[in-house]
Parts: sequence; structure tokens; C-alpha cells
Amino acid sequence: MSRLNLRAMRFRHVAIATVIAVSTVILAAPASAATLTFTPVADTYVQSDAATTNYGTSSQLTVDNSPVRRTFLRFTVSGVTEPILSAKLRLRTISGNSGSNNGGTFKAVSNNSWSETGTTWNNQPAIDGATLGSIGSVAASTWYEVNVTAFVTGNGTFSFGATSASTDGAYYSARESGANAPQLVITTGVVSGDPVLVGAGDISNSGSGDSATAALLDNIAGTVFTTGDNVYNNGTASEFNSYYDPTWGRHKSRTRPSPGNHDYNTSGATGYYNYFGAQAGPSGRGYYSFDLGNWHVVSLNSNISMSAGSAQEQWLRADLAASTKPCTIAYWHHPLFTSGANHSPSTSTRPLYQALYDYNADVAVFGHNHQYERFAPMNPNGALDNARGLRPFVAGMGGASHYGFGTIQPNSVARNSTAYGVLKFTLHANSYDWQFVPVAGQSYSDSGTGTCH
Repeated sequence: MSRLNLRAMRFRHVAIATVIAVSTVILAAPASAATLTFTPVADTYVQSDAATTNYGTSSQLTVDNSPVRRTFLRFTVSGVTEPILSAKLRLRTISGNSGSNNGGTFKAVSNNSWSETGTTWNNQPAIDGATLGSIGSVAASTWYEVNVTAFVTGNGTFSFGATSASTDGAYYSARESGANAPQLVITTGVVSGDPVLVGAGDISNSGSGDSATAALLDNIAGTVFTTGDNVYNNGTASEFNSYYDPTWGRHKSRTRPSPGNHDYNTSGATGYYNYFGAQAGPSGRGYYSFDLGNWHVVSLNSNISMSAGSAQEQWLRADLAASTKPCTIAYWHHPLFTSGANHSPSTSTRPLYQALYDYNADVAVFGHNHQYERFAPMNPNGALDNARGLRPFVAGMGGASHYGFGTIQPNSVARNSTAYGVLKFTLHANSYDWQFVPVAGQSYSDSGTGTCH
């Protein structure tokens, strides 16, 4: 029986210069593109040996290390209606200086309340965000640019801070200079090609693993998924702001998450729901679905009842019956199948897997065990089923410390417990490619292709 006929049957029963930049977003060729150019709403610099002096009305900006000078810029982005393909911060060196061997290192600044005419060395905002890029040697009267796509993700206010380790200062034109004022150049458009779904679970804490996997996302276009335990240890608002937001948070606008047990260590997972808002589905429910190309994508909540007849299980069956897409992928936190030593298979999730199997879904992705594992296609009881089985993945390698493996379960065909990374799916019309993408310095890989049922 064809998948659509099965669904129909069940529905009746249910219802310019060389720039060293740290990140470049790699996208398929856009079908259409538009460019928006913004000038700063505020810019200034501060100087260590003039601690109470404000330079907000100066026609130049400077970075230096003797005396220490730091530059600040703030832009307000509006009118963006399509995905941002690239964002570049552009600055022009002044004509009255011979240049410098160091054009500065540029970082994101979280504080947008600093004043152009009130900021001094003594009250300057912290340059506390991710490093966005660096400019090498600069000459006079030349435009230079830094790729800031990882930071500028949509409409909003964005502040940048620049410093230099060189005693040979670099001087740029400020917004008061007119035509040579700094620019934030944004290219938007609709990306052509098959959609991409990419992500992992067990992500952010005080370590560096989440920063490394977030850097991978900087270079992969598409929709980001999470398989729970987005932040450690307790899913508090403070942890989301301190750990998740500076790393994976820069991709928040394109993220469709699912919650984990650590997210629920805060009562009602309010930190999770407040942070992600509508992107996490109806508040407090934690399960929802959406479509990408020819695919139906389902995010489920394994922290609440999943039993046959539960509200979530009934919703899932009705949702699958109503879908007209030929391919389906689902993700949640607790794994039905895993060889991990720390957490055994969560059999309470079986009714969700059973519903997906009944409607010929293709892929299931879990987290919880901090490792990567891929199984052959299986039915809900764990038997090999190449005809109708879902292909399960454990994708708990988002940044939290790795777990080891215990007894290797039947049909486990690929495993790794040492590399952080993300799991990337390219969703074709009636098939999919999967790829484990490791962080810099790691070589583990796993990839392949599957066909929709």
C-alpha cells in the first residue's frame, strides 16, 4: 500500500582587500538577492590615557595598543524580509595616515545601550561577544571588511567592538565623515536547492564544545534542530543567556528545538520556553511540526506523557495523518535505541516511534547520551526492517562532555564518543543524505543516503 493511501485511510479513522575572517556562511546559490546598506547610528572610540574623554564627535575611529584605543560601532537593521545570506562590516582608512600592520580584531558587543557622546574609557561597554574577524595590514584611503554573518541574523540592533595588539594604530573614518562612514552591508535572498536540517543535542555549558559546534553552524545554511538538553545544568534563564546564547544562540532565528530533561530541571522548563518563544511550539507543550520542501518535520517532547492514547501521541497520529508530504523526520531527546553506557534505551518513547512507523516515517533522531550513533532501519521493537523501518540516530555530541558506550545494541552500525559535531541532513524530494560534520581538529565522519518509504 502506498504511503499516501495509508495516510488517507488512517485520516478517515483519526482526523575589496584581504581580510582574515573567522566565519563564512556557505549557501547554495540564491534564486534572488538584494543588498541593504546601513550606516552606524553611533560610533566612537575610547583611550586609556584620557579615561574621562569622549570622542563621539570625532571624524575618525582608531584601534591601538599604545595608548590603548578601542572602537565601538552600533547599527540598527530594519526592513529585512528574507533570509540573510551575508553581512559585512566595512570601514575605510583615513587619508592622513600611512597605515598600520594591524587593522584590528572585531567582536560582538552585547550591550547596546552605550552612548556615542557619553562613552569614555571609564564607562565603556565590555567587548564580550564572539570574535567575528580580524583585519591584517591596512593602507591609507582603502576600504576593508569583516564578515559578520554569524552575528547579524535579522532585524535588530547590533554593536561591535574592535581592539588591536599593535602599537602601530589603525585609523578609520567615522560616521561624521559622510561618504566614507562605516557600513554594514547585508545581502538577503531566497536560497535555492534542497533544504538542509542540521543540529545536535546536549549542547551548552561552561566548556568549549558548544563554541566549536556553533562555529560549524556558521558555515552550514538551513534549519537548525536540537535534540534536547540545550543548556546545563538546570535550564535556567541565566544559563541560556550565559552559555547557549553566545554560541548556538546566534542561530536562534533559524532554530526549531526540542526540550531535554535538563531543560526541565527548571519547573515547567520555563527557561527553555521563554528563551525560544514561538519557535519551540505552543508554550509548555513542547511538540509541534513544520514542513521543509518535500519533508514533514516533527519535534516531540519526551519529558511528558508519551503513552498510547496520551495527548501527545494522539496529536502525533493526527498530525501524521494530515500531512501530504512523502517524507518524514522526527526528533526528540530520550532515545528508544542506544548503546550508550550512561542512559539505557527509553522504552517509554516507543508509542511515538510506533506512530511514526505506522505512518511510514523515515528518520528518528535522539540525544541524551553524549555521543553519536547510527542504527540500521528498524521497527518499533528494534528488529531490522529495511522496507518500512525508521533509521535512528543518536546525536548527543553538541558540546557537553562525552559519554562512553556499553553493550553494543543490535543493528548499531556507526558510533563515535570522542568528536563533537553536528548531524546534517540534506532533504531531497524523495530521499535524503546524512553527514556527521566534526568540529575543527577532529576527523571522524559518517555519511550516507536513504530513500523515503
